[in-house]
Amino acid sequence: MKNLTILLLLSISTSLFAQKDKNIEEITFIGLKRTKESFLQRLIKTKEHTVYDSIMVHADLERLKRLPGIASASYRIEERDNKKILIYDVVENFTIIPGLRIATANDGSFSYRISAFEFNLFGNNQLIGGFYEKNIFNSYGAFWEHPFLFSDKLGVGVNYQDLTTEEPVFYPQGEKNYRFNSRNAEAKLLFSFNFKNEAELGASFVKESYEFEGEEPIPNTPLSLAADKIIYKGVYRFVDLDIDYQYFNGVISEFTGQYIQFLDGDGDAENFLGSFTSLKNDFIYYKKVQNRGNWASRLRLAAAFGNNDSPFAPFTLDNQLNIRGVGTTVDRGTAAIVLNTEYRHTFYEKGWFVLQGNAFVDAGSWRNPGEEFSQLFDGSSTRLYPGVGFRFIHKRIFNAVFRLDYGLGIGNNSTNGIVFGIGQYF
Repeated sequence: MKNLTILLLLSISTSLFAQKDKNIEEITFIGLKRTKESFLQRLIKTKEHTVYDSIMVHADLERLKRLPGIASASYRIEERDNKKILIYDVVENFTIIPGLRIATANDGSFSYRISAFEFNLFGNNQLIGGFYEKNIFNSYGAFWEHPFLFSDKLGVGVNYQDLTTEEPVFYPQGEKNYRFNSRNAEAKLLFSFNFKNEAELGASFVKESYEFEGEEPIPNTPLSLAADKIIYKGVYRFVDLDIDYQYFNGVISEFTGQYIQFLDGDGDAENFLGSFTSLKNDFIYYKKVQNRGNWASRLRLAAAFGNNDSPFAPFTLDNQLNIRGVGTTVDRGTAAIVLNTEYRHTFYEKGWFVLQGNAFVDAGSWRNPGEEFSQLFDGSSTRLYPGVGFRFIHKRIFNAVFRLDYGLGIGNNSTNGIVFGIGQYF
């Protein structure tokens, strides 16, 4: 009995010493210049004086690499003075980003959008910025987000946009252009439930108007419409992604639901701009291929319910949104299925610079206002656009991907064209 007691005490003592030996006594970050260490300490789940868990540390590492302020990160364990120290080695991004987008407006004139955003304000990854756009008319917007204002799980965002563009509306009798204006003030809460699950919940007040542009209106169609609306918006995002500079591996699924409530309007506004529900889901899959390749695919499903006959439909067919080479706002729909798939290959990489080429296929179909869901599958509204492009990437500047794509339409009455933008297409 005595020997058994001694054996148990030795076993417990050994276990306790082993447990202590596995404890992380200190966590430190090296390579930080603008990002605050206190912010990162609050964000990671691994804490000092806790047992070392390689799975948790790896998850923290991936979370750090998703932050706009961090380009890359690695970790190592060191022993100092009989203490286990966890060291994160961080490479920061430059996060004050100017932007430029060039396109052709619906009237054939030159249009552009210039912007400037800071993605790591005060060293805790706040976002602040704005844009000015000249697209026949003047537009502007301002944004602020603090995803971690209240805790590592809860933040806020606000923005204001005043958008004025020339928008085509497609009636059965033909296409007509309207001067569209939307003044939108939005506030939202940002949730980070855990490493892979995020959500947004917000509302915006919108003043919206359409004014007919031209000399020959279509009979029995409105010349002007104006409406006040409230948009209730919810977003759920699942992210399981491993990022290594320009290479992505994993999945993203983002669901957006909106209820657009009509409050008041002029004339026939309620008939054309009335209340409806909008649902959209983007599923994105990334796969790294050997050392230099990356396969990326996005499936977008979208549908609107209520006010289905209105030609002022919520989903647009556009170069910058879904089908490269198709043109600027060339169609509208009340439902859509879009598949974008592309192979990206790194041709040259040295230091901070990467030259990447890509080959893609963009395909999609739309349900026109007043039509059944079966139109999505009968081929009458299907577009198919293969193409090629280039990417010029700066590895030390957040989202500094300058893309140039050429899409070539297949089928009757198809178009083709060049699409320029900043950031990967998806």
